Parts: sequence; C-alpha cells; structure tokens
Amino acid sequence: MTKRGLGRGLDAFFSAPETSMEGEQVAEINVAEISANPFQPRKVFDAEALAELSKSITQYGVLQPIVLRKTVSGYQIVSGERRWRATQGAGKKTIPAVVREYTDAEMTEIALIENLQRENLNPIEEAYAFKKLMQEFGLTQEEVSHKIGRSRSHIANIIRLTNLHPEIQEYISHGAINMGQAKPLLGIEDQELQLKLAMQILDDDLTSRDVEELVRTKGKNSKTKGENIKEYYISEAEDRLKLFFGSQVRIKHGKNKGKIEIDYTSQAELERIVETLVEDIEKHKMLTVNSLVV
Repeated sequence: MTKRGLGRGLDAFFSAPETSMEGEQVAEINVAEISANPFQPRKVFDAEALAELSKSITQYGVLQPIVLRKTVSGYQIVSGERRWRATQGAGKKTIPAVVREYTDAEMTEIALIENLQRENLNPIEEAYAFKKLMQEFGLTQEEVSHKIGRSRSHIANIIRLTNLHPEIQEYISHGAINMGQAKPLLGIEDQELQLKLAMQILDDDLTSRDVEELVRTKGKNSKTKGENIKEYYISEAEDRLKLFFGSQVRIKHGKNKGKIEIDYTSQAELERIVETLVEDIEKHKMLTVNSLVV
C-alpha cells in the first residue's frame, strides 16, 4: 500500500528503508542499554496494542530492526520505540538494531514523521512537535510545512491548540473534545473562561456550531463583564500571521473596516517582514501563471 506523501518522508533520513538495510550491520543490542527518544512527540502508547505486539515478538521475534544512535551512556531510539517497548514486555534481553548518527533536530523530525505516517499522534502531541521544530531548532513554518508534508494553515491551526488551558488540552488528547469544538475557544484569552466553557461543552454535549454561538454570545456580553473575547476566526488569523511573519500581529476589527498591525523592532526586522511578504506574493504569482500555461 502506498503511504500518504509526507514531505521527504523517512527515506530521506534513512540511507536505505528500514526494511532493507543493505550494507549496514544489524546487531543484537541489550535492551537495558537503550533509552527512549527524548524528542518523541507521542506521549501515550496504547497498552493493549503493545501487549499484542509483545505476544507476536514472543512467538516470532522482532522481524524489523530498530534504528538507534550512540550516546555517552548507551543508545537512544531513533525509530522503533513501540518494538523496543514490546520487546521489554516480551521479556527479551536483546533487540536487533542498526546504529546511525543523527542530530537532535533530525531525531525530532524523524520521530514526528514516523508517527504522522502511522497516524499515531493526537492533535496536542502534533502541536507540540511542530512547536519544538520551530522554537528549538529554528525552522520556519514554511520549512516545517515542506519537511512534514502538511499545509501551513494546518500547522498554524494545530500549534494554536497550545494556547488552550492545559485541562482542555488533556480533553483533546483523549478525544473528549474534538478540534471543531476546541477552535472557537481560541478566541478567548482568559484560560479559566476557556475551561468553564469547555466544561459546558462536555456537560451539554455541544456541537462545534453550538460552541461558536456560545463564544459569540459571550463576546457580545464581554464589555460589561470585562472578558477579553475575540471572534475565533480573528484570533486564528492573528496566530497564522504571527507564525508567517515571526512577529507580533494584531487585527483590529471594526464594524465597517479593520486593520492589521505588525510589530518590528529594527530596520533589519522590517526589511525581513517586507521580504517575507514580497516573496510570498511573487510565489503565488508564479503559481497562478504556471496554472494558466498548459
């Protein structure tokens, strides 16, 4: 079966696909010398699925070697953490592995791509993985989009979930609240109010449209209550522009017109913002021209 396109995919990192490690030595490594990938975006491993995999390993062994990198204290997993965990569950002392060299950024990227290909990440895990690539390793939103094979708008929308109250993030992680229900809450800056409305979502089993209307109603009454609520689509647009320009952005929405303010602190930063905008416009012009040429 052909996998969905995800940027360069794992084969761009692995000199050969995991299933064909021609020219590389597969060694039996002591499982006690191996530690989990510290950049693993997945925080929850299905216990039942691991138990099934452990049974299979007990019967047939590990059919596909995992990939490791050497550290001063042993080895870290690059790819294959489920197999390693299941091998421990099966009581095996060693596991077949290939050892390669990778940077921290590559470790993060590989783990993220591997999980996305298998659709193992929940939206919150995905959000923090994207955020780590951008904040800790200096990738732009455009670079993340290219590497991971997701649209910039998807990346921007997912990252915004990290602005929600931690308890709401937990509800999303466990599927109690879905993306459609959560998005309108992003228009509320007060996290305690977010949580209050989230509890109402759970108690009354509100649909995404119900939540939009609830937030809109709260917004109409916010002047008297002192609550800071924006239409969620304005808040969403602000966050997307912040990620795109790498600067603080404010959208002031009026009855008949609005305006967008972009902060900069130096001439160099202003020039960078202008260049970013011009390059994007030129790219869209080229795409439009190319689409017209048959």
